[in-house]
Amino acid sequence: MLVFLLGIALLIIGYLFWGRLAAGAVRPDPTRPTPAVRLADGVDYVVMPTWRVYLVQLLNIAGLGPVFGPIMGAIWGPQVFLWVVLGAILGGAVHDFLSGAMSMRNDGAGLPSLIGHYLGRIPRHAATFFILLLMVLVGTVFVKAPAALIVNLAPAEYAFGWLGPGAVEFLGAEFHGIAAWQWIVMAAIFAYYLVATLLPVDKLIGRVYPVFAVALLVMVVGLAGAMIFGDTNPPSFTLANLHPGKIPAWPIIFITVSCGAISGFHATQSPLMARCLKNEKYMRPVFYGAMIAEGLIALIWAVAAQGYYGGVEGLAAALGPDLNNAAVVVHTVCTGTMGAFGGVLAILGVVVLPITSGDTAFRVARLILADYLGLSQKKIVNRYKIALPLFGISSILMFVPFGVIWRYFGWANQTLAAVTLWTAAVFLARRGNRWWIAALPATFMTIMTTTFILVEQRAKGCLGLDPTLGTIIGLVLGATALGAFLWIRPKLTPEDDRPAVLKEPSEVEKQGG
Repeated sequence: MLVFLLGIALLIIGYLFWGRLAAGAVRPDPTRPTPAVRLADGVDYVVMPTWRVYLVQLLNIAGLGPVFGPIMGAIWGPQVFLWVVLGAILGGAVHDFLSGAMSMRNDGAGLPSLIGHYLGRIPRHAATFFILLLMVLVGTVFVKAPAALIVNLAPAEYAFGWLGPGAVEFLGAEFHGIAAWQWIVMAAIFAYYLVATLLPVDKLIGRVYPVFAVALLVMVVGLAGAMIFGDTNPPSFTLANLHPGKIPAWPIIFITVSCGAISGFHATQSPLMARCLKNEKYMRPVFYGAMIAEGLIALIWAVAAQGYYGGVEGLAAALGPDLNNAAVVVHTVCTGTMGAFGGVLAILGVVVLPITSGDTAFRVARLILADYLGLSQKKIVNRYKIALPLFGISSILMFVPFGVIWRYFGWANQTLAAVTLWTAAVFLARRGNRWWIAALPATFMTIMTTTFILVEQRAKGCLGLDPTLGTIIGLVLGATALGAFLWIRPKLTPEDDRPAVLKEPSEVEKQGG
């Protein structure tokens, strides 16, 4: 219990002190007009209340990530707590804060445009293609996965038995290996995604997301209460590798547990809210603070998963032979600690939360492509011009097995985090201020992602090198990347960061909070 409470305390202290250090590197200016105020278009650049922006940001970056990832990472034992707590404070929150701050200082630009501005045109083109592919894959998977869960929770014979055996038989018939009932659910989710992608951000996402974010927070607060006041006892801390298969934690645990520690996907989401924040003084609570909250969610789930089942052996049995059935663990732990109410929250967690990741993935894809093509999104016809082809590609991908492609998602996601941190390091270096808070985690992520692709098994599409050799190569490449950065740092063109004061404050800025 002491380690659990210490982890919570460290996350709070990290926000208060390391978060202040990160904010000081950017020097938020309350008098500077934000993109939401200066470039308001009623679609993507929309001023929203700060509390709403915070909750939308939290759900944008959270979804299932800080729930499923820590559960599967907990299979290595309590050592996962260190990665969640230190990763969130020193890596993930810095990453999310700086990606949001860079966007706000560059007219709400998306991640590929930021990479292009600070790392060059060629990286921008590569990043645009890479991130677009990533977003379409995320959106597509989060159509199929929630639909499959809904069909499992409400089979055709249960949901439509009242229509007669003919209807049940039709809904159970398979088309391209997927039941008709699941196709219908997928079509409904697709329709919602299209609407959420096209509508102004404050009309649907800005209204619905805060409700789901509050539900997510209620879930984790309930779990935390069960551990503190109930019979779910957190495990004793140890650095020993408790994985049933004795698979080394390095570097796989850093890929398995991304959301909750650090995730490149977050850097694609922060610019969405950078276009909605009304004052720079709220950058730290929204961007850094939301990631600390996600770290807290991840810590609670990592502890609860081990504590509820009495340790790693019980958790491994619950996760199944492939150690990946986290949805069952979520439902069992929630109902076991919070009863029927917990069961409702569990369904919300495994069905609704992935949908909230899918719709923002498509929205980000639309904005990235719009920025790349220079196509204004104020007119809805221009939004259709971009969104419809994206959804067309996604619908085609529905027929493609994702096993091989999705195998690389975890690595690609963390590689994107490394690239984002290097971009942020250049951003800070051009301002001559605390560039090391981004460069050091960027170096670590470079070492880790390189090592992973070198040492992971060949059967999983990697090179399968000796772990020691792979780690040495990773260290050399990470040190080379840091050395290159230190070499070019004095040659970078300084970026003017003086306040740009409006002649007269807008009504939004006059309101302050």
